[in-house]
Amino acid sequence: MRTFTVHQGLVAPMDRENVDTDAIIPKQFLKSIRKTGFGPNLFDEWRYHDAGFPGQDPASRRPNADFVLNQPRYQGASILLARKNFGCGSSREHAPWAIDQYGFRAILAPSFADIFFNNCFKNGLLPIVLPEATIARLFDDVHAFPGYQLTIDLERQLVIQSQGEEIPFEVQPFRRYCLLNGLDDIGLTLRHADKIKAFETERLATKPWLAHTATF
Repeated sequence: MRTFTVHQGLVAPMDRENVDTDAIIPKQFLKSIRKTGFGPNLFDEWRYHDAGFPGQDPASRRPNADFVLNQPRYQGASILLARKNFGCGSSREHAPWAIDQYGFRAILAPSFADIFFNNCFKNGLLPIVLPEATIARLFDDVHAFPGYQLTIDLERQLVIQSQGEEIPFEVQPFRRYCLLNGLDDIGLTLRHADKIKAFETERLATKPWLAHTATF
């Protein structure tokens, strides 16, 4: 998993409440057995006029020019600004995969659905909860200033606006530690690789009937 320390990026506004995970990555794309390749189908039914399916060449699609991510001013955006209850609906982990693989590193919203919120941290995305009035003000700024960027400093837990104003945010210490160090659940386990290997070796020596070789 990639580390997240300080990130500066262009902001794209998703000005809708209750954006559910089926809108984030529609159900037909869940058929893939891979964990990659979902970025081109992020918000698929909103980004394109034609129906999408797995393995389709994005160049063959008919993009919806009115959708925010298709507008030239938001190309290359890496911070998503959203409204309340973002990520509601089913628990599919493909939703944060698609957001991350599109190129977003952080999402700012007044509230998130719980399972989506947890899945973001497990996949290197930083979901930031800010007061609704603060989010509304950021929407005004994004719409008013083309090329609007924010800097997110996870270590200091600050969202920094271009004029220097700092907006503090809260993040649970363990989740902050994992993002700062690029540790997902597997990475956390592998920190103890030596101890696991020693245990497996001892187990094989004392109980050889359980396995032919050490499994780690």
